[in-house]
Amino acid sequence: MKRILSVFLFFILLTGCAAPAAQTEPSQAQFFSMDTVMTVRVYDGPGEEAVQAARQAVEELDGLLSRTDADSQLSALNAHAGDGISVPLDSRVTELLAFAKSVSQLLPGDFDVTIAPVMDAWGFTTDQRQVPDPQTLAGALSLVDSGKLEVDKEASTARLEAAGMEVDLGAVAKGYAAGQAAAAIRDAGSSSALLDLGGNVTALGRKEDGSAWQVGVKDPQDTAQTLCVLSMEDQTASTSGGYERYFEENGIQYHHIIDPKTGYPADSGLLSVTVVSENHMLADALSTALFVAGEDAALEFWRSRTNFELVLCTADSRVVVTQGLEEGLRPTGEERGYTYEIARR
Repeated sequence: MKRILSVFLFFILLTGCAAPAAQTEPSQAQFFSMDTVMTVRVYDGPGEEAVQAARQAVEELDGLLSRTDADSQLSALNAHAGDGISVPLDSRVTELLAFAKSVSQLLPGDFDVTIAPVMDAWGFTTDQRQVPDPQTLAGALSLVDSGKLEVDKEASTARLEAAGMEVDLGAVAKGYAAGQAAAAIRDAGSSSALLDLGGNVTALGRKEDGSAWQVGVKDPQDTAQTLCVLSMEDQTASTSGGYERYFEENGIQYHHIIDPKTGYPADSGLLSVTVVSENHMLADALSTALFVAGEDAALEFWRSRTNFELVLCTADSRVVVTQGLEEGLRPTGEERGYTYEIARR
């Protein structure tokens, strides 16, 4: 659900380290995939080989998961919705589908990858954006139900039970790609890298001086500024915010993060949610789900788990940071009126 143009990238990478003696710059590549601009930088080992391996891993996934590519496996799954056919899929696709379905079960009503018909009704897929009429929206919303997405990981197949249903993996695909790309970099023999996959920032290993990477989280109200800087190592930070894709109609702003309960853009009192986790897919999925859920539900869910941390930016200019990110945290938005809180278990 996060789309093109580098101006929408949610993080500024603050590497703050000298280049290695053997090379003045990291090996790097910038490319367009999964409807967004991506950057991979590798700081050690066979850097160029590692960069190309990461790029290949991402582009292979894009070929499998793109909903707008008629030849993709996801398009094949969507094309067979309601006809009773279990569609054979690459094991990576069924792994991602099964994970996405598990998140929808953990956070029912806040996350659903069968939201595609509603996204289409709003025009976020075609870029011909409009507020859908109530009848159109009701029809699209009736097709949203992850319970009717059947996934068989052993057979590597999936099936959509109802005609008209469609899956959109935009809320989890880049997180999965981050994990695949990081593995490709390690397999190539490198261990120090930064990946920015359209706002999902993965810090691989440490900087060359042995310190943690420093990643700045952008201010959703002024994207030239940051809310805070986080210390990260072998983690992905994923952010969702209503400012990323939106349009205005009759003086009202509508953003692209849809609440599966209502079919309308989520109105949870949050401006952005950043999730930091060693589980790349989880960071991506939860940034969307918890944006929909809102502050209280997000913190309640965080307190029930130990595998992720949060930065929540609220509409009343508070930045709530969970305790696992407290060490190394540097607030940077006080002069713009932000106040900072540490949430504890």
